[in-house]
Amino acid sequence: MARLRRYFITGLLIWVPLGITLWVLDALIGAMDQTLLLLPAAWRPEAWLGMHVPGLGVVLTLLVILLTGLVSANLIGQRLLAYWEALLVRIPVVKSIYGSVKQVSDTLLSGTGHAFRRVLLVRYPHPQAWSLAFQTNVPAEVRAALGEEWLAVFIPTAPSPVNGFYFYVRREEAIELDIPVDAALKYIVSMGVATPTQRHVANHYPGD
Repeated sequence: MARLRRYFITGLLIWVPLGITLWVLDALIGAMDQTLLLLPAAWRPEAWLGMHVPGLGVVLTLLVILLTGLVSANLIGQRLLAYWEALLVRIPVVKSIYGSVKQVSDTLLSGTGHAFRRVLLVRYPHPQAWSLAFQTNVPAEVRAALGEEWLAVFIPTAPSPVNGFYFYVRREEAIELDIPVDAALKYIVSMGVATPTQRHVANHYPGD
């Protein structure tokens, strides 16, 4: 019985990650295939192939993104993009949502942006506990009010790192970890199950 249980758990460890990966890929491909609905009915693959081919929406999505980048790279495209953004920021509710999302996406995706500067340990949710946190940027207004000894940190929640809490903590109360941001995100998503390939040393936060 113990051997059968061990075999069953081994099979689960093989199939569960594979099944979840295939499920996520299927969901992504299905969502991207919805872009085909933007085409006229006569232009859709079902009209001239007579059948639905999964994944063609992915190709269309990638082409749209690539063409958008190519168009926005020239002077005319930049002017059109500026006009479009100026139009969006005039809409009361849309300007708040679009402005916030655009600022975050520019920070995360642009090569010059600084999404998360360092991986830190901060005391949360009580003084006897430590949580992984990412150092972000302190707004100038907050910096002027609090001073240079305070850091802005984002504390993500497990297993979804896109949700979390935004705090200001004293510099001396944070510990910097010598690990990359992507490794810390892996720890959070796996809820600590994923182990590092090498031991990293935690040091008290050094000055900038």
